[in-house]
Amino acid sequence: MQVYQLMNTNVISISGDGTAAEAARLLRHYDIGALPVTGEDGRLRGIITDRDILIRCVATDKNPAETPVANLMTRSVVTVPADADVREAASLMSSNQVRRLPVTKNGGLVGILSIGDIARARSCDMEAALALAEISEPTEKKR
Repeated sequence: MQVYQLMNTNVISISGDGTAAEAARLLRHYDIGALPVTGEDGRLRGIITDRDILIRCVATDKNPAETPVANLMTRSVVTVPADADVREAASLMSSNQVRRLPVTKNGGLVGILSIGDIARARSCDMEAALALAEISEPTEKKR
């Protein structure tokens, strides 16, 4: 099974110029945990999560209404091509300990694949279970 068969194509994204408050409102409204950050050309520039907003903005006493997403987002984002095999995507999730992968085609963002998307595909139960187990492994604290 290929990634494009399972991915969510209804991708909500934000620009790097958007604020942390705007990102938080989008996350709440759409009941999602991450937003791809895209440029005017539609290309992926990064990703911002609810945790990024909390740890990098709120916990450091920055004003969410004035803090640009570009200052908080993760820039080095692991992605997967739309035509990749789902097992490859699960392996990427495991090795990078991420629960979501932006899906790209010809350099543009075309979808998001989550561990939940893989888990809901009956033919991919084992891949999802293994990926989730590895993603959930605690990592050493960084000093």
